[in-house]
Amino acid sequence: TFEAAEASRKHGMNVLMGAPNIVRGGSHSGNVAASELAQLGLLDILSSDYYPASLLDAAFRVADDESNRFTLPQAVRLVTKNPAQALNLQDRGVIGEGKRADLVLAHRQGNHIHIDHVWRQGKRVF
Repeated sequence: TFEAAEASRKHGMNVLMGAPNIVRGGSHSGNVAASELAQLGLLDILSSDYYPASLLDAAFRVADDESNRFTLPQAVRLVTKNPAQALNLQDRGVIGEGKRADLVLAHRQGNHIHIDHVWRQGKRVF
């Protein structure tokens, strides 16, 4: 709910929503839409435990949505830097010296995001 998101933020907690919520355009159970929280600036993390491809897709969709103020780099942080920081995983989530170097190179073709290459700990795996 909006109230839960506002209360979480008020108490220093991250507001986490499912990336599939963004991809499908709303909650599958009738709850608040992640896009609505993004519009209000109340979205910190996007995650998924059952549809991992939704993470990248959702980041692009959030950035494309003109009803919020997320740029593409800010939207990508929802699925990279912000979750890593929330879990105190200091070695990942950003590109920098001494970090894991888990990277994805992707491109957009129409409404689809295509993964071209993946590096895990600096080694190309796809």
